[in-house]
Amino acid sequence: MKRFVLAALFVPCLACSSTAVVNPNPDGGPVPTDGGQPPVDSGADGGGMYVPTGYSLVPSLDATTTHKFAKADQVLDPAKDYAAVIDTDVGRIVMHLLSKDAPIAVNSFVFLSLHHYFDGVLYHRVIDGFMAQTGDPNTLSAKQIGWGTGGPGYAFGVETNALSFDGPGVVGMANTGQPNSNGSQFFITFVPTTSLDGSYTIWAKVIEGLDVLPKLVRGEIGMTPFPASGPSKMIDVYIVAK
Repeated sequence: MKRFVLAALFVPCLACSSTAVVNPNPDGGPVPTDGGQPPVDSGADGGGMYVPTGYSLVPSLDATTTHKFAKADQVLDPAKDYAAVIDTDVGRIVMHLLSKDAPIAVNSFVFLSLHHYFDGVLYHRVIDGFMAQTGDPNTLSAKQIGWGTGGPGYAFGVETNALSFDGPGVVGMANTGQPNSNGSQFFITFVPTTSLDGSYTIWAKVIEGLDVLPKLVRGEIGMTPFPASGPSKMIDVYIVAK
């Protein structure tokens, strides 16, 4: 069973607990729009979709959620600049996607997001003073045994660039420590972590919602138990472009 971890941290016990999570953060509507352009889509649950100023919503490729693919189709327009909006149950995070620095990782994330891949997925590994990891569809199950091992059905390698994990809000791809093991799991740093430079693809930076990061529920399978309410979750993830 492969577990997607940050190799620079390697904590002794990373095995998942077999204890099921009780009521892991019940579903709720998106966080109300708090700026930028007015909502462009009321959404199926009646909540608005936040579109930052200057951007337009990229239409989904599928009305339903899909979690397994043979590969990521090429969906990026090289003439456009992309951002991702993540409405979580503790606030909204907006990430600028660095498609010129990490085109494979960004294309994969956009492709998966346009298929609603990340909707409802939990932050299954949140370590205070380090980072928050998410992107595993296995967390849609209450059984923690498989958390941290899931992926989209394909994998790709680390993209090296001149970027650095030099502060909070830097987004990197999680991997198993083996070549070509990037999938769908990613992490957002809370503090500078330059020891990770070169080992993990940096592909986005948080441009709105740094104040949300301290609100993400701390916990780690097999190490620090989550509270009874369960981990934080991504409610909706959607792509905007300009």
